[in-house]
Amino acid sequence: MKSAVIATRDYLRGGLEAWNRFWFLPSDPATLALIRICAGVMLFYTHLVWSLDLQAFFGPQGWLPEEVMREALRGRWSWSYFWLIESPLLLWIVHLAALAVFAALTVGYYSRTMSVLAYGLAVSYVNRVSPGAFFGLDKVNCMLAMYLMLGPCGARYSLDRWLAARRSDGPLAEPTPSVGATVAIRMIQLHMCIIYLFSGLGKLQGWSWWDGTALWLALANQEYQSLNMTWLAAWPRLVGLLTHVTVFWELFYLVLVWHRAWRPLVLLCAVLVHGGIAVAMGMITFGTVMIIGNMAFLSPPFVRRLLERTP
Repeated sequence: MKSAVIATRDYLRGGLEAWNRFWFLPSDPATLALIRICAGVMLFYTHLVWSLDLQAFFGPQGWLPEEVMREALRGRWSWSYFWLIESPLLLWIVHLAALAVFAALTVGYYSRTMSVLAYGLAVSYVNRVSPGAFFGLDKVNCMLAMYLMLGPCGARYSLDRWLAARRSDGPLAEPTPSVGATVAIRMIQLHMCIIYLFSGLGKLQGWSWWDGTALWLALANQEYQSLNMTWLAAWPRLVGLLTHVTVFWELFYLVLVWHRAWRPLVLLCAVLVHGGIAVAMGMITFGTVMIIGNMAFLSPPFVRRLLERTP
């Protein structure tokens, strides 16, 4: 009996230690800094596009009139400062200020402050157009912006660090490994696992994913077709195989991506799947932002070798 109690105690202690290592072991903020740059560029670009007809998108009487959107949101609380803006001039001022925040986050200027502002701004934009024009791209944009707030995303590859080096009398010390960086990266990783799991489970409800024709139906849809892939009609077995591999990859992503031996293959599949969506179906921004999310599984040493050319 005593040995069973000791074994149980040791097992629980080991589990607790593994939990603490997973969440709270300080890590190099290099990966988080890379995601800040890429997510910042995506936030800036996707919000810059709204400038093509800002009044139509966000004006009180635009394509999504305020009264229509409020009716659609009846019973749901949805905060957005756009509900308070009626002047076209003020709308442009606020929009340009938001673009300045996204640009500052990208280059890492006052990174912690800008990460908080960027999240609030991104949520405000999507709440104004949701549910009329709210897509996966916007959700992942907001997800990445939210987790950037949790860690020192400007500790590397940032204007903040460059300015600190200019003010320093000697060489700037290496960034201290951070618990915040670990928590932020872990949250992005787990969020990506949940996204793929539910995406795979959703596909299981469609017969075209069971019979292997779903990929063909997507590629042959001319509404989204940016690259003619209809030549795949001559390769039905290949199309069926790729369809089933896609479902398998999404369902088991949350298991395989944590194994070091499988991780490169899983991430390569992510690049191929989302790169294919970007190239063949015209969803360049969505495909790119999903690849950015997968960058959370890149180790800090790998990121540093990639960006700093360190041996």
